[in-house]
Amino acid sequence: MCRLDFTLERELPLHVSAIEQLHRDAFGPGRFARTAFRVREKVDPVPSLSYVATSHGYLAGSVRLSPIKIGSCQALLLGPLAVHPDFKNKGAGKLLMERAVKEAKTLDYCAILLVGDFDYYAKFGFQVVPMGQITMPGPVDPQRLLILPLDEDKASACKGHVTA
Repeated sequence: MCRLDFTLERELPLHVSAIEQLHRDAFGPGRFARTAFRVREKVDPVPSLSYVATSHGYLAGSVRLSPIKIGSCQALLLGPLAVHPDFKNKGAGKLLMERAVKEAKTLDYCAILLVGDFDYYAKFGFQVVPMGQITMPGPVDPQRLLILPLDEDKASACKGHVTA
């Protein structure tokens, strides 16, 4: 694996066009039908929790966290995390995740929820949501519904239906 130097910064309006192109390239038109996308389209990401990674002026990747409710719990929905193909497996995604999780822990949210690959996200502390504990407003593979408690006491209350 070749490691590159990345600069992390908060997402700014000047990044939006490049991020949207990255999402088109990474996830294709089918992204609009995915349950997590449908939740995220109803709420704007938290600006202080949305980051881009750049390398020599090129957008390497981005991550966004959006506010949601899980029952009565104030939580965050991660995503998308996207890395440009030229920068895959070079550390950009890991840096973006570490920064987003670190910053989220400083705010008053109980957990971060995502739909994704357990093998990738487990290294950041995510765990599979116990069957039936949390329901999404559409179909989701239960093995891909993952949660990272940010506050153990509050996270225990994260049960129920996800809403934006």
